[in-house]
Amino acid sequence: MSAAALHDLVLAQLDDDQAQEIVSIPLEGKSSIADHMVIASGRSTRQVASMAQKLAEKIKQAGYGHARVEGLPAADWVLIDAGDVVIHLFRPEVRSFYNLERMWSFEGSETSMMGRN
Repeated sequence: MSAAALHDLVLAQLDDDQAQEIVSIPLEGKSSIADHMVIASGRSTRQVASMAQKLAEKIKQAGYGHARVEGLPAADWVLIDAGDVVIHLFRPEVRSFYNLERMWSFEGSETSMMGRN
């Protein structure tokens, strides 16, 4: 069970759940916290909470173990730590306030955007 396979599973599930502005930031060799950071938005707290719950369940079903989930009750910003992949799910206003993409983008890194805008 590789980090790349987990990363692909996360991206596919977020796309299935109609997440908006999905961004993947490679961290391998740049940070010890994870190999990938995925950032995405939901249109409402309800969608953010639903995406987080489905994603945590999908990660567990795929055999990657129990993902740690923080921020679910408010669902403005939910952090899912799946080990090799860390996922941040935001409401759009909260995402623009914290601007994690800018904070974590490294000069010369390839940050990829995919999915729906």
